[in-house]
Amino acid sequence: MQKLNRKLMHITIGMVPLLFWPLFREFLKAPLYYVTAIALATSVLWRTSPIAIALICNLCAGDGVADIVGRRVGKEKLPYNPNKSYAGSIAMAVAGFLASVGCMHYFHTFGFIEESWRMTFGFLVVSVATALVESHPISTELDDNLTVPLVSFLVGSLIL
Repeated sequence: MQKLNRKLMHITIGMVPLLFWPLFREFLKAPLYYVTAIALATSVLWRTSPIAIALICNLCAGDGVADIVGRRVGKEKLPYNPNKSYAGSIAMAVAGFLASVGCMHYFHTFGFIEESWRMTFGFLVVSVATALVESHPISTELDDNLTVPLVSFLVGSLIL
């Protein structure tokens, strides 16, 4: 069974991103940062680190939901960044937090991590921090696929 799981991972890790290549407008920048952050979190932090959970959940669920919600219902823009909305930033924090807590429960069922209110609070702090940095104009210049995982790692290292 373990060999089958390894082979399924082998197939999907390469093939799934390949399916999305036609949708990418830029060649390397954002997709490269995104994949590199997830690969580093996976290879360095693996299954027992709440930092990896926070990083991946805020980058994937948080940032993804922020863009969708922000474009659809984000009429009221942030005063410090007219390209971002209150709705998108709030959606990012909520989605990143809920995904992190959900993954905490999931990993707990396999015995990889211990659930706690302290960790839950830590996920909330990391999610709010990543939503703030994603809404900042610097994330447009540097790319939020770089700033969000970096802030997740730094804040997560301090609090988780």
